[in-house]
Amino acid sequence: MPVEVVALDLSAPAAAADLHRAVTDRGLHVTSLINNAAVGSFTLFADADPGQLATEIALDVAAPVQLTAAFLPGLRHAGNGFVINLASASGYLPSPRMAVYSATKAFMLSFTESLWTELRGTGLTVFAVAPGATATGFTAHMGPDAAVLTAGKVRRPEDVVATALHHLERRNPAPAVIDGRANRLTVTLTRFLPRRRTAALMSRIFDPTR
Repeated sequence: MPVEVVALDLSAPAAAADLHRAVTDRGLHVTSLINNAAVGSFTLFADADPGQLATEIALDVAAPVQLTAAFLPGLRHAGNGFVINLASASGYLPSPRMAVYSATKAFMLSFTESLWTELRGTGLTVFAVAPGATATGFTAHMGPDAAVLTAGKVRRPEDVVATALHHLERRNPAPAVIDGRANRLTVTLTRFLPRRRTAALMSRIFDPTR
């Protein structure tokens, strides 16, 4: 399969428009969109670099919204294809030391669910995939304290892909799917806890001194 590469900083304000223009100029027909790019940081919010937080919001929220807005008209016109948004299990949970990242993923879940509702019956399939810790090198730039994020069982990228493909093949896929049995269990069980208990539990899990 031929591969076309367009090198862009997706956190830049004009990135989505630039990518759409580049694709159009090359005469490419886009049938599907996967919003996968993201960045995170692992630190107390009070100690975080404001510039880094702005980049997280730009890449994790603004970019997928703008990319979807740019490519959705063509996808709707074709009447088939899919939009897959990469969320995270942390989008369902408070994540101390990753407050902004988990909030961006909660946004992605809500955004995707709304799109799923709006686009039903159009022929487009829309859903979010919510993985937990995955062996992608995502935490490599976060410093030694972030090792706590991968201290337990870590999923492989191909596991996440398999989950997405299996969900895509469903007759009527739900607006979101959580990757990994342990992640599904954690999210499900915390729904039965008071939010303050869930926050306290996640604080212990994310404590780098534990």
